[in-house]
Amino acid sequence: MALKWRAARFGGPEALELVEEDVPPPRAGEVVVDVRAVGMNPADYKHIAAGQDPELLPLSLGYEVSGVIGAVGPGTEIASGGGKAGDEVIAAQISGGYATQVRVQASDVFAKPAALPFPDAAGLILAGSTASELLHVTRAGAGDTVLVHGASGAVGVSVVQQALMLGARVVGTAGESGRDLVRRYGGEPVAYGPGLEERVRAVAPDGVTVAIDTVGTDEAVDMSLAMVTDRARIVTTAAFARAGKEGFHQVGAGNPASGPYRARIRPQLIRLASEGSLNVPVGRTFPFAQAPAALGLLMGPHPAGKIALVVEQ
Repeated sequence: MALKWRAARFGGPEALELVEEDVPPPRAGEVVVDVRAVGMNPADYKHIAAGQDPELLPLSLGYEVSGVIGAVGPGTEIASGGGKAGDEVIAAQISGGYATQVRVQASDVFAKPAALPFPDAAGLILAGSTASELLHVTRAGAGDTVLVHGASGAVGVSVVQQALMLGARVVGTAGESGRDLVRRYGGEPVAYGPGLEERVRAVAPDGVTVAIDTVGTDEAVDMSLAMVTDRARIVTTAAFARAGKEGFHQVGAGNPASGPYRARIRPQLIRLASEGSLNVPVGRTFPFAQAPAALGLLMGPHPAGKIALVVEQ
């Protein structure tokens, strides 16, 4: 029997309950993964937020995990090829990852780079694929100066690293506690808040050509519009109403192109991580039993980097 966190009602951490669940043997095209770490994302708490149809309950949480293959369905290979019991893997994007064992589609399972710790591996795909899409839709590349709002967050840090790989320069907004992280990965941090435009212009006197918003605040959107004249080179992951009104890109659940793009990019992200070119800074880990506390931290101010649940062996 596996242990699984699910939402018995809508709300926040208080809505979670720990239940036992039988995980059937994998069928053809499926893999059972014994989970070692669960990557946590803002999408987790948004998924169980109040105001939804009660018919949806109970709801499972968790879109990415890392672990060890427990069983492979007949005639089945994982997405990266091969796959046998005991192999270390990453599984994303899946459903119900807040569990000690999951049965998932083999097409969502990839060999884990040996040098990548389980918590880091569990946080690689969602943030990394979002970051890649943000750069893709804005056509960021060599010669660009990219302004990243929320550069010390999980997506922001991945944007910084991937933009530099493309040959761009990166200026990133961050709070005081996150600026060293932005600097560590090659970005030029600036403090958000009053006077932001003046600080950005001082750092980038020749201007900004791409603006990427991962926070969704009016300050971030207003700054993006003020700094970048071509709205096709502005994108947000959160300010959807402003994007529709002001005519710039949005990515995520409301964009039908997001899912297919993020699925395609997974092998590349894993390759970059295996080469050491793409890192996943983990801000904090929690034991699996403390999922409600971890979700509460995720919903508020928290250390820069990813938060992960770790399944004790």
